[in-house]
Amino acid sequence: MPTFLTTDGTRLAYHLRGEGAPLAVLPGGPMRASAYLGDLGGLTAHRRLALLDLRGTGDSAVPADPESYRCDRMVEDVELWRGHMGLEHMDLLAHSAGAALAMLYAARRPHRIRRLVLITPNPSALGLRATPEDRLAAAELREGEPWFADAFPAFRAWLAGEAGFDDVFLPFFHGRWDDTARAHTDAELTQTNEEAGERYFADGAFTPDATRAALAELTAPVLVYAGELDGGPRPDLARRAAQVFPNAESAVQPCAAHYPWLDDPEHFRARVLAFLDGPAPSVPPRADRPAHHRAQG
Repeated sequence: MPTFLTTDGTRLAYHLRGEGAPLAVLPGGPMRASAYLGDLGGLTAHRRLALLDLRGTGDSAVPADPESYRCDRMVEDVELWRGHMGLEHMDLLAHSAGAALAMLYAARRPHRIRRLVLITPNPSALGLRATPEDRLAAAELREGEPWFADAFPAFRAWLAGEAGFDDVFLPFFHGRWDDTARAHTDAELTQTNEEAGERYFADGAFTPDATRAALAELTAPVLVYAGELDGGPRPDLARRAAQVFPNAESAVQPCAAHYPWLDDPEHFRARVLAFLDGPAPSVPPRADRPAHHRAQG
């Protein structure tokens, strides 16, 4: 298991799986160990995945300063990781909350991105958020499921702030509520740093106007990937996020929710590989954005 040191002395770990050209991967959660990503629907048969455990998660060390869990504070971790791996430019894939970190990184260092894949992304860095109405509308698509009658009222109450999180509505996050999905959710509690997750989206993490302006310089191809049944983001919100990037496309996986590689691995793998293996993009030789222009402030 390779490791490297960050600027504040925190030792971070990442995991290498598979064969082929490297694909750097940022996990979501927020702040869930990268183990939950598995082989990403079989991508390891085609790509060498490098899966980063963000600070305080998985096999990475806990930082001395808990405020460093804030999303924008970890952008430099990603840059040090890229340099440690010896990649001049990198294909970067990020899931859910990890996509917010990937967007901030791309805004600060657009010339380091070869291709960017955002899987069911949280677009908070762009000033976009999934609303309770979005999530309920997506949930209503599952009305025919045998668990819906118990799950929907609890989900609605949670979104309204009238009740706490209830495991009964976990099926809404999966396109198929089967043994694979149950095992995936059972592992979440031990894989997630809840304190870090609460700090990830803390006030000051995002400056959407500056981030959008910086991403206008990103010439690399971008894929924004949504699940048809996902409420965060719904496909329409994913398409709006894609419009921020100069060279982006959006895709919607049928019958999938927030973890599309679990819902239909073959479909997920084929679509992501079609994007990654497309015509080689040109990456202009640009310097890093000066500190006073950085989207993170």
